[in-house]
Amino acid sequence: MIRNVLLAIAATLALAACSNPTTRPVARAPDVGWAFYGGDAGGQRFSSAAQITPANVRDLAVAWTYSTGEMARHGPLKRASFEDTPTLAGGRVYICSQFDAVSALDPATGKPLWSFDPKVAPNVLYPNDYACRGVTYWRDPGVADNVRCSERVYVGTVDRRLIALDAATGAPCAGFGQAGTVDVGAGVVLERNGQMQITSPPVIVKDTLIVGSSLDDNQRVREVSGAVRAYDVRTGAPKWSFDPLASQAPGNVSGAANAWAPMSVDVTRGLVFVPTTNPSPDFFGGLRKGPDGQANSVVALDAATGRVAWSFQTTHHDVWDYDIPAQPTLGDVAYGGRVTPAVIQATKQGLIFTLARDTGAPVIPVDERPVPQGGAPGEALSPTQPFPRLPKPLGPATIRPEDAFGVGPMGRDGCRKKIAAARFDGMYTPPSTQGSIVYPFTGGGVNWGGLAFDERRQVVYVNTSNALHLVTLIPADQVAAARRAEPNVEISPQKGAPFGMRRQVMQGLFGLPCNPPPWGQLHAIDMRTGQVLWEVPLGTTRDLAPGSQLFLRHTGTPNFGGPIATGSGLVFIGAAMDDYLRAFDAANGKELWRGRLPAGGQATPMTYVWKGRQYVVIAAGGHAKSGTKRGDTVVAYALPGPLS
Repeated sequence: MIRNVLLAIAATLALAACSNPTTRPVARAPDVGWAFYGGDAGGQRFSSAAQITPANVRDLAVAWTYSTGEMARHGPLKRASFEDTPTLAGGRVYICSQFDAVSALDPATGKPLWSFDPKVAPNVLYPNDYACRGVTYWRDPGVADNVRCSERVYVGTVDRRLIALDAATGAPCAGFGQAGTVDVGAGVVLERNGQMQITSPPVIVKDTLIVGSSLDDNQRVREVSGAVRAYDVRTGAPKWSFDPLASQAPGNVSGAANAWAPMSVDVTRGLVFVPTTNPSPDFFGGLRKGPDGQANSVVALDAATGRVAWSFQTTHHDVWDYDIPAQPTLGDVAYGGRVTPAVIQATKQGLIFTLARDTGAPVIPVDERPVPQGGAPGEALSPTQPFPRLPKPLGPATIRPEDAFGVGPMGRDGCRKKIAAARFDGMYTPPSTQGSIVYPFTGGGVNWGGLAFDERRQVVYVNTSNALHLVTLIPADQVAAARRAEPNVEISPQKGAPFGMRRQVMQGLFGLPCNPPPWGQLHAIDMRTGQVLWEVPLGTTRDLAPGSQLFLRHTGTPNFGGPIATGSGLVFIGAAMDDYLRAFDAANGKELWRGRLPAGGQATPMTYVWKGRQYVVIAAGGHAKSGTKRGDTVVAYALPGPLS
């Protein structure tokens, strides 16, 4: 989504922490795990671990590293993104590589205990490149310890397989599907290899295993169904499927509305919370009249049956690629002095919706506001879109030619002309043949990194990106010529629609965004009031445009990956495009520490305490769509010194 933003990548740097570690004793801490992709089943990304504090975080040093070996197996990883968030459960750290290879590691040393390679085919054109955001751990309560597959790890692969592995050995669980594998795409007819993939981990409610999928963007009107599928957790037998477009208006032509982002579960209520995407194609909706069923929605499903309990749509009749990109976060929210079990949903528009977990009704009121009209011929836009009253949008959504950013007069003038030539009437300006600005761009606001919620302090921490997309509709009979003329630009046919599309990040000299900085931020929101407590730039231009950080200060960068929060009052985050893991003071947003990574840290970190010592772990392998430095290393940091 930010192709061609980078001018150059810094030369390989030695892996090192940025501070000089001490050897003073470290107080032993109670062990704390991280058993789910999002820390807990509800995706709070919060850990009670408190050994690392604002007072001692500057002493963090590399404790261990682990290479997945993918650089050696697959070369420079040009179409791969290391988005994994490791998990710790059953006494092992589990990771998945860009190519879905799963490894179990010793939590104290990073030494590999076992590995499993599903051997996905290389060089397939996948819509979201080669990526695996995490695996799912499950302990079978009906089986004795030390029985094969009493503990399992499930991984979804880019070639649409769902695989069950014995957590102790990595061997496939023979009783699951066919020799440990279920074909999630069974019966789905694809137009091309790679059209459908799995990038996010499945979720489990009791004996039901639930998984979504990622599908092609912008390619065709008649896209395959974005159905969410459920299986028996032990046998892999199909249980149910849910199609978000089953309730759309009769006669509509479209597909997708899939759930590519991570899901959340409330085991007590027996609910799974599904973030759905937009219907196909992304930027023209004239063949799908109305609000598009339960696309672009948070959908609460009964996990046992797949029946819809409730749904809430965050974008009506989406023609901006404003799908829900992030895991719904479950927590008790004390807004206005009343505690409500809630779902907190961040969006690409930089909006935060807070919904009652039992009904989907807004906890913080939502208003339907008029938005720009005048879509392409045949288009029927929604006259309004939903906006939560609080918190405020987490970033600007207006741009004028005179606001253009650029390095020097020539850079500013070039960006000013680009902005002036495009159509922009505010957020939700419809795509046009003139070229329309989509702001926030389709990478966010918030993307798949989601948010962290400290329920005790009632504070949400979330990172956002701030850039402009120029989306231009191309008459269908001109798409082929446009692709030949601009082979390195994203031009998609939207086959079956009267228009294809061109999507470009609006950038100037040195590949820097045309809109003014900050281009990336970290925010803290008090959920008792809905007010933003603080917001600070996230990232520097050190690796975006080497040398520019000497004169470009406090810019932040676009970012992918999310934050975690800890009981001691720290927020850890990578995500930015300058190859660092950072720690911020949760109270005021002050950056307290940064550790240099061997490659891009476009992943969400995690933390755990093992045998008295707290570790912070992140996948450092870069991100294909960001263009950051590629690699295959997992890095763990800890406080040095003996435990006391």
